[in-house]
Amino acid sequence: MRPRFFGATASIAALGLLASLVTGCGSSGSGGDRTTLRLVAAEYGSSPSTSSKAYWDKLTAAFTAAHPGRTVEVTLYPWADVDREVTRMVEEGNAPDVALMGAYSDFAAQGRLYPASEVLSVRAESNFLPPLAEAGSVRGTLYGLPFVASSRLLFYNKELFDEAGAQPPKTWSDLKAAAEALKAQGVPYPYALPLGPEEAHAEALIWELSNGGGYADDSGGYSIASEQNTRTFRWIRDNLVTPGLTGPVPPAELDRQDAFAAFLRGEVGMLNGYPSLLHEARAKGIEVGTLRMPVSDTLADGQVPPSVGVADWMMAFKHEDNRELTSDFLEFVYEDEHLNEFAGRYHLLPSTVTATQTSEDAAADPSREQFLTALRGARLYPVSEPSWLQVSNIIKRNIGKAVAPSADPKAVLEDIARQAQQAARKK
Repeated sequence: MRPRFFGATASIAALGLLASLVTGCGSSGSGGDRTTLRLVAAEYGSSPSTSSKAYWDKLTAAFTAAHPGRTVEVTLYPWADVDREVTRMVEEGNAPDVALMGAYSDFAAQGRLYPASEVLSVRAESNFLPPLAEAGSVRGTLYGLPFVASSRLLFYNKELFDEAGAQPPKTWSDLKAAAEALKAQGVPYPYALPLGPEEAHAEALIWELSNGGGYADDSGGYSIASEQNTRTFRWIRDNLVTPGLTGPVPPAELDRQDAFAAFLRGEVGMLNGYPSLLHEARAKGIEVGTLRMPVSDTLADGQVPPSVGVADWMMAFKHEDNRELTSDFLEFVYEDEHLNEFAGRYHLLPSTVTATQTSEDAAADPSREQFLTALRGARLYPVSEPSWLQVSNIIKRNIGKAVAPSADPKAVLEDIARQAQQAARKK
């Protein structure tokens, strides 16, 4: 999900974890049907002990046992590299059979991917959570198969709130009041606002949605410089940044991981987070409250905007002799027990209806159900737009400028919108 949003990882290559894992040495069969499947996947772990290698070793061994004569070769890349490496393979005519990464739509637009209907059973294709299936579809056809996902909730440090006499916020005005009380109590980051280049597009979308905005309009086109979005960033500038309620680091320079680290040190009153951060905070003894992102006061009359959801995508590349093998493998991967094992390992959410219903973590942890509820009605990035990967990078590099005390949010958003339109025209 670093992207990246989910606990995207430190450079695994530096840890010596860039690996090619082979669970057999099959070759093309005499009938032309492939017997060895090549999977390229993002590394979700942050150390040798948490590497995804252990999961894929176990799963591919089980797949081979269930499908004698068929094997899987897995190559792991850090999140920072996987999209680029798969793109390179495709351009060199050496695309893998299956890839797990952060974007799919550019390959779909090039006609390189199997639609889900050709590699999944009807039951498996219809089992994805609706918001994820919608985000994985291009003109009504599912190409991006959601694997694991996450939603965002507002986290608040209950101890800091109690010491400051602050109340959990429901509206932007409430959030500002809580931040003021926290600042008066000496909390370094009353509200941590990570609009630095690591993942600014996530924090920005959370705020945009809470005021009825977003990145795309109903027709699917970009609406980055909409009036709602302009009002959102003007409010953040005037009510949080200028009064010094977002901490000592300017939002445009504060990355998500740094904000999360400050939260785990007990220096942050509020920030938007996802399940893995909640797990880490509890492990450190921090009592965390979770709630939906407060809404703007103009939407406070019962209107509930969607939460932000993020997913990572499986995609099946077309090759002359691989459809049957790819289909068998994907059906195996998306069995509830396998999907839940991966999601539980990294404190993420499974992408299917049946897996969320059978998740032991959800039953044991009420807050996990809160994340699942948010995900079921979430809004995702416009990932079906082939230019989204480039546009998201434009947003990450520039959106923090919109909340600087001397900034003109409208001018910043219009500049981003112009660059987004140029990127879209090139695709």
